Amino acid sequence: MKRNWTVQEIAALIDHSILKAQTTRNEVLKHCAYARKYRFASICVNPCWVPLCVAELEGCGVPVCSVVGFPLGAVASEAKAFEAKLSVAQGAKEIDVVINIGKAKSGDWKAVAQDLEAVVQASKPALVKAIIETCYLDHDEKVLACRAAMAAGADFVMTSTGFGTGGATVEDLALMKETVGDTLQVKASGGIRTRSEAIAMLEAGASRIGASAGVMIIAESDA
Repeated sequence: MKRNWTVQEIAALIDHSILKAQTTRNEVLKHCAYARKYRFASICVNPCWVPLCVAELEGCGVPVCSVVGFPLGAVASEAKAFEAKLSVAQGAKEIDVVINIGKAKSGDWKAVAQDLEAVVQASKPALVKAIIETCYLDHDEKVLACRAAMAAGADFVMTSTGFGTGGATVEDLALMKETVGDTLQVKASGGIRTRSEAIAMLEAGASRIGASAGVMIIAESDA
């Protein structure tokens, strides 16, 4: 028997994402109002908007999530660590960091884990979600990326940035959940735009949904 998800339950698991390069200050403020209204799990923004969002959401219980090394994951580990540390110092409670995909494709899993560990250490006490960008990885690489995130001490593994060639799939979610078990949580992100897609990801094992369409998903759920 399938679970009957309520609007509130779905909203509480959505990281409402505003990550496009052309996002303006007024758009960020508008989405902060949505986050406050719908009580999303977090609002996920580029680092330059962290102070504004922290100020706007003060006292409402919705944390700010900052992306790091986004969207390519290819900057130096020291730069990722600094970016994470700054965002946390400015009030971010969660960090979504892109793994070094090129090192992953090169089979240098020690480097991938060390890169993530640098961010985990710099982010304390914030939660860290490792974006493995599944669209660029084969089956075995997805498993190894999840293991690297576990070795690094991350709190979550994530499917996608939403800026790659593909987004979250139920199959990838299931594989990631099977790999990490109860050690890490799994976040589905990338291309999730409807209530049915969000629920499919949750039922495949996702603990969070990353979506720029959070308001659309909730409006559909409320219809």
